[in-house]
Amino acid sequence: MRLFLVGVVAACLTVLFVGAVSASTPGGDVKLTTDATDPGYVSAYTIGEGLPYTDATLDECSQSRGRQNEPAVAVDPRNTNVILGSSNDYCGVYNRGAAAGAVGPIWLGYYRSEDSGDSFVSSLVPGYPDDQSPYRSLSQARTAGAGDPVIAWDAQGRAFFGSESSDDPAGSLKTFGDVFVARYVNSGGGTINDGKRYAGTTIVARGSSAPFLLGKFNDKTTIEADHNTDGRCDNNVYFAYSRFTGNRGGVGIYFSRSTNHGATFTHPYKVSQTISDVQFPDIAVTGNSNLYLVFRSFASGRGPEGNSLYYVKSTNCGATFSRPKVLQDFIASDAQDESSPEAAPRQTRADDPNSGDKDAAEAGTARDCGDFADACTSGYTFFRRDTQPRATADQFDTAHADRFYVVYDASKGPIVDTGSTYGTNGPGKGSQAAIYFLRVNGASGAKFGPNVIDNEAVGHQVFPDISADNPDSGSRGTLHAIWWDSRNDECYSVTRPIGNCDDLTTVPSLDAWAAVSGNYGTSWDSSRVSDVTTNPNYEQFDNRAVPFAGDYLYVSSVNDFSYGVWTDWRDTVQGVDPREDPEDEDATTADVHQCRTQDTSGAWSGDLCPHDGGIDQNIYGDLTP
Repeated sequence: MRLFLVGVVAACLTVLFVGAVSASTPGGDVKLTTDATDPGYVSAYTIGEGLPYTDATLDECSQSRGRQNEPAVAVDPRNTNVILGSSNDYCGVYNRGAAAGAVGPIWLGYYRSEDSGDSFVSSLVPGYPDDQSPYRSLSQARTAGAGDPVIAWDAQGRAFFGSESSDDPAGSLKTFGDVFVARYVNSGGGTINDGKRYAGTTIVARGSSAPFLLGKFNDKTTIEADHNTDGRCDNNVYFAYSRFTGNRGGVGIYFSRSTNHGATFTHPYKVSQTISDVQFPDIAVTGNSNLYLVFRSFASGRGPEGNSLYYVKSTNCGATFSRPKVLQDFIASDAQDESSPEAAPRQTRADDPNSGDKDAAEAGTARDCGDFADACTSGYTFFRRDTQPRATADQFDTAHADRFYVVYDASKGPIVDTGSTYGTNGPGKGSQAAIYFLRVNGASGAKFGPNVIDNEAVGHQVFPDISADNPDSGSRGTLHAIWWDSRNDECYSVTRPIGNCDDLTTVPSLDAWAAVSGNYGTSWDSSRVSDVTTNPNYEQFDNRAVPFAGDYLYVSSVNDFSYGVWTDWRDTVQGVDPREDPEDEDATTADVHQCRTQDTSGAWSGDLCPHDGGIDQNIYGDLTP
């Protein structure tokens, strides 16, 4: 979701670390979102029951060449042949045809592999507005859109998909702001069928159904399950999220748990206490089944806190938590610019579904920049990105029973003048972004780091994730990390956004990179994962006016087997936006293929060829080191 509160910058320390190689991982990248290839999208009902079903949304998803971002992935701890993925999936938005416009749902994807990630079957989690399958009655979902997917497995073949959701199916401007968890169970016949049969969706917390995000809106989800079978909290499911209160300001972290395999959840309660602005929670379950919930605070001026990582701890299976404790201060790397909106061309219909989902930035500040109402003073085109933490623990490591691990992307090296209104360290100030690692003893509070995982001199490193599950004692100490890396950006400069050249054109600039450590993060070996460097700055959103890359990548592992997923633009068709007359600063390098006509009043049609590749944003995955 495109929701955030912009913070100012605080101080931190930096420590450098280890080296890298440049070749991509063995094997080709695999597309999880088969929205232009046979067999297209398959109903969850067909996957789970073996019985045919389709509808207008699934048919559209099978040909859409649409947009997908914010991917999640989870390897089955009982069988690494089984991998589940998800994303914000826009494949169904033209489910009534291009002439009718983008009126269909943005929903939660369900992507399934039974061959260790060599191929995937694409589907949607049941409950989307067009769903009339027998599974629809099992879903409590009440909204027209869902996203921010997160996935967890328990020890008995159940998979849990967490999500935030929004938008009124009746088409009003209300943003419901619910969060829910969908559950999948083994369909019978061995572990290859783990997480295959949909068993229902439970609402964890409801928003206040206010228009334009002005009420209570729940967002930024995280989920984890206890699967170490030590007898303490076995198969509990834990869920946390950020609660935004638009009328009153401020953000809190809320937590809920399920002790009956996701059928019901406890009433959520606030764990961030009095901290004013917090986001990006992530849950780690340690080898003794303690819980650590890590999140970020912002130097917003609404409270005394700066840009810091905090954590809270539960020793009773999530029944209660400690007060927040500062884990690490840092210098943020939050892309921002000065908003300088220009008149938007009149259109007879929109190119995106109706939504009250908007950025909530400080007045005059933009977190992403593009054309028309999304234009910025600098003239750059860029996607939003902000410093955020991800946390994990090895649930089977009883020798270090209270240890957890954290990665985050923050500024590294000197802060310089950017020479424009663009900055990552406040207006007109920029620096390189790197991935930092922390190893934390939750019992004593002692920590190792922060250290930079891959101290590359060129490029920004953003959107990190980390995984550490090692039921095989021979793999103890193995950690896997993933991130986006712009070292192959031919126009790289700390003074400019990723993929932006000094003449304001954009170029392919991002790859997925990953690293592995065999000694609990003391040292790392990193390598390129993606086979193709892609351009993240294509203007595919807000009526083809601004880029959007989501908020995260994902990696999941069991012992030495690790699989990562990322958002990718290799299939996007570049083009010319006919509404730009004259052509603007990016010289069509950020524009996508689109077809429009103009009537006698001067109003433009919507995009009449959305299936032709201009919005073909996909989720790719591959084995990671």
